Amino acid sequence: MRKLFGTDGIRGRANQFPMTSEMAMNLGRAVTYYFQKNNSNLSGKPLIILGKDTRLSCYMLELAFSSGVCSQGGRVVLTGPLPTPGVSFVTGNMRAHAGVMISASHNQYYDNGIKLFDANGDKLPDSVELEIEKMVLNPTLIKPAPDKELGRAQRLDEVIGRYIVQVKSCLDKKVSLDGMRVVLDCANGAGYKVGPMILSELGAEVFSLGVNPNGQNINLGVGSLHPEIAAEDVKKYKAEIGICLDGDADRVVIIDEKGDITHGDILIGILAKFSLETGMIKKGEEIVGTVMSNMALENYIEGLGLKFYRAKVGDRYILERMRKSKSKLGGEPSGHIIWPSVSRTGDGILSALKVLEAMNFYQKPFSALKNEFELYPQMTTNVTVKKKEDFKNFPEISSELKKQEGKLKGKGRILLRYSGTESLARVMVEGESMPLIEEISDVISGVVSKCLG
Repeated sequence: MRKLFGTDGIRGRANQFPMTSEMAMNLGRAVTYYFQKNNSNLSGKPLIILGKDTRLSCYMLELAFSSGVCSQGGRVVLTGPLPTPGVSFVTGNMRAHAGVMISASHNQYYDNGIKLFDANGDKLPDSVELEIEKMVLNPTLIKPAPDKELGRAQRLDEVIGRYIVQVKSCLDKKVSLDGMRVVLDCANGAGYKVGPMILSELGAEVFSLGVNPNGQNINLGVGSLHPEIAAEDVKKYKAEIGICLDGDADRVVIIDEKGDITHGDILIGILAKFSLETGMIKKGEEIVGTVMSNMALENYIEGLGLKFYRAKVGDRYILERMRKSKSKLGGEPSGHIIWPSVSRTGDGILSALKVLEAMNFYQKPFSALKNEFELYPQMTTNVTVKKKEDFKNFPEISSELKKQEGKLKGKGRILLRYSGTESLARVMVEGESMPLIEEISDVISGVVSKCLG
């Protein structure tokens, strides 16, 4: 069992274990040592790209991690605030040996996290994270570098330009954004610089919000978790679309020209049809979702002549499946959309550009693209837990699950899982009747809380 790493790196309250300076320094040493030891082609010091979002604690963790890299004989490039997909891209583009992103994504400012990437910009597999974790928890496993082999740190803020050029190149050259009104909410996060620059340089008239980070306002009432203000601005400025990013800009929520917020599964369905009809994917190929994806999306995808696969929650698990099945599109209901031909992780800005491409292709406003199918009623309840023990170890939970599943009569489903980043159990219920869903959710949540809360 891993003690530090969850579904998306290490995450927790800043300045409390595991998100401490001491842990970050040990992690910097461990990552450097791992890539020194496991890279037969390494000549010289390993190069590590280190990006961050706008949280106050990023200063502390950035310097601590950098210190660990240097103490172990590595070179580190500090990018400053840069979206997670930007760190992934720059890692491969600069031929670095590893990439690191300091961010807790959609969490509030008082949390933070660290995500790791390999030389290709892919998130590390569980087995590698476990090996690194062992060294972090027991630094005596790391052979110290001699003084003459200590490393260096270099701040290169201009590397964001590489990411900007990459994302802009993903928009079909036949598509013009000249004169298009776009509301862009950057969540006071990592995309606050690059987001407006990309859309403006492509010709759009951008109305920005969430672009004034102060270290404590990331995701605070703005961004993909709080799209209501952007929705009002879409109507206020008569924009054609609203785009809401999260704290590290790897997910997106789209708002149509009427100010209506679009569910992530609807977005995946639109992009799947667009990709099919433009030849980016072919019939019989696979679209990858997660166990949380709505049943209506699965039915719609299969109705298009495509296959649908449910991976574990987390974009790295989606990408693992996509590589295996050679899928060209995957995503989560939260708005993580992955285009593996151009990105190794979810990319909110890139996905927004693909939505604009779809609008141009169909010559329709976004609201008209959303009518292909309706989602089944679904409800997810978060239950705070003291420990994450296998649900099967509690007969009371197993018994109640079986009983409540019987009420759905095969026309719905119940999913019980733990959050990979927080001390929460998630109770998801899906079916035809919202009152029944609420009733089932209340019952199961109560039992889970009794056993684990």
